[in-house]
Amino acid sequence: MNASQVINTYERLDRWITVWMASYGLLIMRLGLGIIFFWFGALKMAPGLSPAEELVRNTVYFVDPDFFLPILSVWEMLIGLGLIFGRYMRITLLLLFLQMPGTALPLIILPDVVWTAFPYGLTLEGQYIVKNLALIGSAIVLGGTVRGGRIDPEPQRQPNRHRAETIDNVL
Repeated sequence: MNASQVINTYERLDRWITVWMASYGLLIMRLGLGIIFFWFGALKMAPGLSPAEELVRNTVYFVDPDFFLPILSVWEMLIGLGLIFGRYMRITLLLLFLQMPGTALPLIILPDVVWTAFPYGLTLEGQYIVKNLALIGSAIVLGGTVRGGRIDPEPQRQPNRHRAETIDNVL
């Protein structure tokens, strides 16, 4: 196999992978996010099963946890179901975005629980909270599709845009 054939094979494989990711990436992200929300919500239904239960109890100390935890559980499970089934996405994402500030509260209310050394040393609980940035980012990407937005694996090049070097124009 000569260099030209290797480059051609690489380009075809790269294009196939990119098209596959663009075709299925949003679905996989939506399902994964939905499973996370449904699962974590369901865990909160069973006392002592959720690793976040104590964190929630200590953060929302001004509300009876026996009242609040089931509401939070159902809230998260509804988000999960909306994402899994891809239904009522605007409402689902609204519920998700309304919930996210509450998940960040322990960073302020319980600094001794989430920080080992502020602002970079996180405990396991702190990492659990900060990973929500990925959930928020995923939700923003999904939100960009509720009016028909999509990922285009082959975007049209605009004439005056800076063109990145490719293997074609280097050789």
